[in-house]
Amino acid sequence: MAEPGFWDDRAKAQKVIDQVKAAKARVEPWGVLGGHLEDLEAMEELLSEEEDPGLEDELRQGLEKLEGEVERMEFASTLSEPEDRLGAILTIHPGAGGTESQDWAEMLFRMYARWIERSGYEHAVLDFQPGDEAGVKDVTLDVKGGYAYGYLKAESGVHRLVRISPFDANARRHTSFASVFVTPAIADDISIEIDEADLRIDTYRASGAGGQHVNKTSSAVRITHLPTKIVVQSQAERSQHRNRETAMRILRSRLYQFELEKRKEQQAELESKKKKIEWGSQIRSYVLHPYTMVKDHRTGVETSNVQAVLDGDLDRFIEAYLTWEKTGA
Repeated sequence: MAEPGFWDDRAKAQKVIDQVKAAKARVEPWGVLGGHLEDLEAMEELLSEEEDPGLEDELRQGLEKLEGEVERMEFASTLSEPEDRLGAILTIHPGAGGTESQDWAEMLFRMYARWIERSGYEHAVLDFQPGDEAGVKDVTLDVKGGYAYGYLKAESGVHRLVRISPFDANARRHTSFASVFVTPAIADDISIEIDEADLRIDTYRASGAGGQHVNKTSSAVRITHLPTKIVVQSQAERSQHRNRETAMRILRSRLYQFELEKRKEQQAELESKKKKIEWGSQIRSYVLHPYTMVKDHRTGVETSNVQAVLDGDLDRFIEAYLTWEKTGA
């Protein structure tokens, strides 16, 4: 990149830079794991000189964690699409059903927050609209970390919950739906052209936590991209300017995903396996009554430990789907 004339062809130069970044994203995590291994080897050397039950437990836990990290990195190497290495923007919408489905959407929000924490990622809430009585009407998360999108894209679709409703005085069984939509959090150096003339920007008063200021000023921002009908919004910040910046970032991500979907639709092989995100085509069911089970309808993977799944134990479902998507089996 330091060679004379490198920047003469900016398109070619950008392609090289993207390739370098992709290579670094794959190689650098292995360097981190190598550092962890050296620490564990130092512990083992100390234990060979003197017994220490506490250090022995720490070593055993460290080895288990390292094994899990290695397995995760080996699996990440199968994520070959350029966008897989990016962070993710995850949005949850409740389906029809009012409080019941809004509560289910909040349960999913908690589930993904737990998975993000377990996976070593970080997240920020970009938009949060509380439900009328309980739950959420809409929540959008910015998930930061390499390959967050590569993993979380497996979660896009409709999620179905069957349970005895805590909001039904007659304790009847209810079925609720919520949709999860995941898009890549595109890097600043990826160009997505947006014509201001194609945007309708509305401001409104934010709801929920934030004090009197939130309720008295029109700080929340909603942006509609007229050609695609994509609508995004943000009310997490008190500043209208900051909310507009956040909404535009979400819009860039959605438009990038829109282009990815158009590209995939042109590939007949992928078209035969594609699942549309629409009510009635749920990707996974979570049953709490009359029995307990979580089942992924795409891969057939299931477990009776519903609570563990709701606490963020999603790797078996994610990895099974990504393997199925890649191999068709």
